[in-house]
Amino acid sequence: MDYRQICEEVCRIAKEAGEFIAEQRKDFSRDKIEHKGAHDMVSYVDKEAEKITVIGLKALLPEAGFITEEGTVENSSDNKYTWIIDPLDGTTNFIHGLPPYCVSIALAEDDKIAVGVVYEITMRECFYAWKDSPAYLNGEEIRASEIKTLDESLIAVGLAHASQDKINNLLKEMDYFLRNTNGIRRVGSAAADLAYVAAGRFDAFYQCNLSPWDVAGGAFICERAGAKVTDFSGGDDYIFGRQIVASNGYIHDDLSDKIIVG
Repeated sequence: MDYRQICEEVCRIAKEAGEFIAEQRKDFSRDKIEHKGAHDMVSYVDKEAEKITVIGLKALLPEAGFITEEGTVENSSDNKYTWIIDPLDGTTNFIHGLPPYCVSIALAEDDKIAVGVVYEITMRECFYAWKDSPAYLNGEEIRASEIKTLDESLIAVGLAHASQDKINNLLKEMDYFLRNTNGIRRVGSAAADLAYVAAGRFDAFYQCNLSPWDVAGGAFICERAGAKVTDFSGGDDYIFGRQIVASNGYIHDDLSDKIIVG
């Protein structure tokens, strides 16, 4: 398989879905919002963007299965190839008219990611990589940062809706990072957080309660940019394990030691 050609086509499809999303944002109304659960919102924009993405990817690789957020196609991970799609990562940002929000697409081959694309719509930034390639942003190679200590680091934190115990743990962690790093940020899109680690804008990112479509594309781009990606315990169950730590590698152990697991 020509992974580079596949990746280039995925970038084109992601941009097509992104342009649809950007156009819809111009006159988007909050009365078009649906609630999948408490604080979990979706709109026709997410669903239509997913349909656009699925149609393009089906034409590109007809034999592949799908794992998607909005369920516009039957999910199946039994195929040799599987697309993992979030058509609009950062829906809450989109609804409020705040950047960033992204289209995130990954291609898994035999349970290993082989292509990853994250298209950040508001800045028209396309982050991408394919098997054995460097990571790129709009045609330019990107690398994770070389910051060596937590004290110098800018950390991205995801604040997923969770149980009270997990919220309390997260507040303790943030208290530590506020006092012992260069700062913490919450941008509202895990796909963007991971892409920004790959580009060296953040030195690390971590979050729990995530789904495969939130992280598959961005995590792969991080790895191809020289970043280290694990679950909270230092293992490799970060796509389906609902917890992820991505860093430049230098600060990974120190950061992970401060995360309260459980």
